[in-house]
Amino acid sequence: MSIVIIGGNECMERQYKDLCKKQGHKAKVFCKMQGCMNERIGSPDVLVLFTHTCSHKMVQCALCGLCEKTKVVRSHNSSMASLRAILADIA
Repeated sequence: MSIVIIGGNECMERQYKDLCKKQGHKAKVFCKMQGCMNERIGSPDVLVLFTHTCSHKMVQCALCGLCEKTKVVRSHNSSMASLRAILADIA
C-alpha cells in the first residue's frame, strides 16, 4: 500500500518512512512545502495529514489533485504513536 504523509516533524521524517516500511507500506513524506508537490504526491492509497504541523496551503495543495479512491486521514498529533494507530486502522 502506498502512503503519503503531509506535515510532521522534519527530524522524524526517516522514522516515519522506516515505520511504514516495517509494516510493509511504501511511504513519501513531505514535512515542508516543496515545488510541484501536488505532482510528486501522485495517487496514493492513503494520504495522512498531520494538521498541527503543516500550513493550510500545504493541505489544499495535497487535496487538490487526489483521485477518488485515496483515503484521507487527518491527525492533529504528529507523533510515532499516532502514526502507528493510523497504520493499524487502515490495515
